[in-house]
Amino acid sequence: MNRRSIVSFIAIPLGAAVMAFGINYFNLANNLAEGGVTGIAILLKLWLNIDPGLTTLVVNIPLLLLGWKVLGRASVGYTVYGTVSLSAFLWLFGRFRFPMDDLLLASLFAGVSVGIGLGLVFRFGGTTGGVDIIARVLQKLLGWKVGRTMLLADVAVLSVSLLYLTPQQVMYTLVAVFVGTRIIDFVQDAAYAARAAFVVSDQGPEIARRVLAELDRGATILRGAGAYTGQEKAVLYIVVGRSEIVRLKNLILAIDPAAFVTISEASEVMGEGFTLDPQRRPVAEGAPRQMDAAGGVDAGRDGT
Repeated sequence: MNRRSIVSFIAIPLGAAVMAFGINYFNLANNLAEGGVTGIAILLKLWLNIDPGLTTLVVNIPLLLLGWKVLGRASVGYTVYGTVSLSAFLWLFGRFRFPMDDLLLASLFAGVSVGIGLGLVFRFGGTTGGVDIIARVLQKLLGWKVGRTMLLADVAVLSVSLLYLTPQQVMYTLVAVFVGTRIIDFVQDAAYAARAAFVVSDQGPEIARRVLAELDRGATILRGAGAYTGQEKAVLYIVVGRSEIVRLKNLILAIDPAAFVTISEASEVMGEGFTLDPQRRPVAEGAPRQMDAAGGVDAGRDGT
């Protein structure tokens, strides 16, 4: 078992535990629903007092068998692990309740806890089954977009919840779902989120040298030409962490105040300087620089 598999083996049940705790501690305690299979489990708990851990497991068994047949064993393996983990922790934390007078605050806590839990599960390659399996099957068989299927399922479950919950509780549930969605994105991307900068300057090589020396980041030098003048200029592509962007801008302005710079969000970054283990570096330091796929020259070592 490699290092990545070991980390996933630990992180997936950890995420399932956080999610299960939030569902019991905030959703169920305050009569807040949820989307998908988890929402069905919550409604059955509130309505018929059926353990949500049992409901989640029973509902997911036929879905897992369907996914196993259509998507293949390798694709469903982590899903089985995540689903069983969630069901187990829903049962284990079943006694934890925290009723709150402020439903808005309860919905925020519910969204954050579910978002953190699911974000960890998703980030390390797992899922908690349910609608995710249906969405992936329909995508493969019918070409439906995953997001559309999951949205329709969430809307259907929340609509049914109106039969038991008040419109106010459903509205606060929507707040929890929205917050949870944003937190999922944050957990999946935040650790390796960065800023990507394109720099057009006559002093491109000097900027690249200073970025390497002072920020310990790399720069890819692309060859460009002005559309109006036809004059050739170096175009730098530089990726740095969020906390380094001010230093990068100050460095560029100190060298070339007339440089043209655009900075955008890089929602996820993979590779050396961000996610790559230095011991697994495929090219030794000092090796000749290679032309990159875009036709530029690698002028550094991190991030590009």
